[in-house]
Amino acid sequence: MSEQGEETAGARANPPYLLYLGSATDELSIKTARGLAHWRPAQCLGQHRRPDCTVSLGLPDLAIAQGRASGAHSMVIGAANAGGVMDAQTIADAIAALDAGLHVVSGLHQRLRDQPEIVAAARRNGLTLFDARAPQPGIAVGTGKPRLGRRLLTVGTDCSVGKMYTALALEQSLRRRGRPADFRATGQTGILIAGSGIPIDAVVADFVSGAAEAISPARDDDGWDLIEGQGSLFHPSFAGVSLGLLHGSQPDALVLCHEPPRRHMRGLPDYPMPDLVACMEANLAAARLTNPTVKPVGIALNTSRMQAHEAAATCERIGAWFGLPCQDPVSMGVESITDHLLACFPA
Repeated sequence: MSEQGEETAGARANPPYLLYLGSATDELSIKTARGLAHWRPAQCLGQHRRPDCTVSLGLPDLAIAQGRASGAHSMVIGAANAGGVMDAQTIADAIAALDAGLHVVSGLHQRLRDQPEIVAAARRNGLTLFDARAPQPGIAVGTGKPRLGRRLLTVGTDCSVGKMYTALALEQSLRRRGRPADFRATGQTGILIAGSGIPIDAVVADFVSGAAEAISPARDDDGWDLIEGQGSLFHPSFAGVSLGLLHGSQPDALVLCHEPPRRHMRGLPDYPMPDLVACMEANLAAARLTNPTVKPVGIALNTSRMQAHEAAATCERIGAWFGLPCQDPVSMGVESITDHLLACFPA
């Protein structure tokens, strides 16, 4: 494996970015690009969309060569389909980016380094490929052994309901209050935002809980690890990774994330969304295997498809059901959740 021209152990994402949306038509399919644009706006110079793309981040539309001329160092493939694979056009555009002088970054399951034409283009241009969904070697099997430190895990009723946004918002809130806090990324978007992490859904099943242990090691500074949750215990396709995270994280606290307008599990119209109380109870029961004293500390709602008055009423109603603070991390912040967390776990 060469030092340049393909992914290496030291490869990394190189901002600033041109965000590639390709031919995306589904808002959820561009969550990687949208997450970067939201949390790292200074690093995102523009978006590249094909003529049939119907979604937008509100960034300047740039051709690949324009992105490079504007100062971008890397093109991030920020759109994904259900299988996380690259179609012929995406491969061609990745090659065009490399030939234009841009490194290429991807969070897809199908890796850049497994595409011979992309690898060849990287080599001839002396550029790097970064696959955010390539887990580090040497992950151990989880042990369930208690470790020092405090950890909060975001869990969800479904995929793509705000688990990453909630964990990042809580990190910011705690740091503003002078408390040590670190976001621990477990997905491709979080890894690109944080600059490090382990892509849990790319880890061999036996090692998922071990990866969660590795990403949130013991700490003795009275700080918090805010661990990005994945999937849902109620999603038939992804419950396994959710369970492994619950066991390996050994969370002291859980925040349940949910999108109220959603009627069925993402990609599975025959599976309705779970009852919120049942979902919270299932997550607490699973978490108690490795931390019997785990506590729920809040509910985070994604109300982006609701009117402001409806969102406020929904948060008030759901919060009353649980006796917990309930907020939308993007439109309302997470200060009430942080207040309750610190009240439950005083320094």
